[in-house]
Amino acid sequence: MAGVAALSGCGSSGGQASGGSKTVTLVSHDSWAVSKSVLAAFEKQSGYKVKVLKDGDAGQAVNKAILTKDNPQGDVFFGVDNTLLSRALDNGLFQSYTAKGLDTVGSQFRLDPDKNRVTPVDYGDICVNYDKAYFTEHHLAPPASFADLAKPAYKNLLVTENASTSSPGLGFLLGSAAAYGDSGWQGYWKKLKANGVKVVDGWEQAYDEEFSGSAGGRKAGGDRPLVVSYASSPPAEVVYADPKPSTAPTGVAAGTCFRQVEFAGLLSNASNTAGGKALIDFLLTKKFQEDMPLNMFVYPVVDGATVPAEFSKYGPPAKDPETVAPQKIADNRDRWVKTWTSLVVK
Repeated sequence: MAGVAALSGCGSSGGQASGGSKTVTLVSHDSWAVSKSVLAAFEKQSGYKVKVLKDGDAGQAVNKAILTKDNPQGDVFFGVDNTLLSRALDNGLFQSYTAKGLDTVGSQFRLDPDKNRVTPVDYGDICVNYDKAYFTEHHLAPPASFADLAKPAYKNLLVTENASTSSPGLGFLLGSAAAYGDSGWQGYWKKLKANGVKVVDGWEQAYDEEFSGSAGGRKAGGDRPLVVSYASSPPAEVVYADPKPSTAPTGVAAGTCFRQVEFAGLLSNASNTAGGKALIDFLLTKKFQEDMPLNMFVYPVVDGATVPAEFSKYGPPAKDPETVAPQKIADNRDRWVKTWTSLVVK
């Protein structure tokens, strides 16, 4: 009952669902996760049953949502981030809605403040992760910066995601553009390609199959000890391990990070707008925000929301991540991705 009481502020439809559909559908990328008890408390309080549709990596999910915007798969989309935000907004994917609790979210996360077509939900850092055991065994210091990744010592060690289909892949590209400037990042990627960088479609393949440091990668025979992932990935390797190690088996190259903010939005042609608004309100409750870290391994955006000790210990946010202004992303993203594709993939 405490969980239900904590969610009493949810549900912009005014409490129990009355009339219309009793189901609200959330469309998301594959990494969506929430504790059953937290979601059940929302469903009991609001009267809505939540249906979740996962549509692959964030880049793929956003592209599909745009293609189906006239007849959307659901009511709310979660998982569009600052790298893809302008594409979604320019294509009219979302309708305006000022969520309850938005005033508790820091202004640095509110990237559509005039229209509130999207609601900030979480943030994290896209960074290169490394397999500690590999570097210990090979008596090699792990890379610490973008520049290190292009050095001969790290030849054929890095796997990254395709910038045209993957949110972390795009974030890594943007991070390199921020680090090397508009005229320098192409030369950097030429060096990475010459140094044997491997490109795969999405994060799951890169991290769970190719990366030697993850539990999944070890089972799959992954042989790449460097992967583009998140600053919050190391605590996942601790939390999900049995038995739990005393320290994370993976580390983060602190000088390779790019700050990512994720949003949810009410789809423009949603069939259940009342349920969609209630669901978005729920995403800003302290109950959900404090549930996120050990489910989706991201940081809460709501002021005063706390994170578990394991998360703070093994996955603190980057101290000085690269950033790119939203308008600059909007003005350059498609051109940069096209250039990157011709340089690295084709």
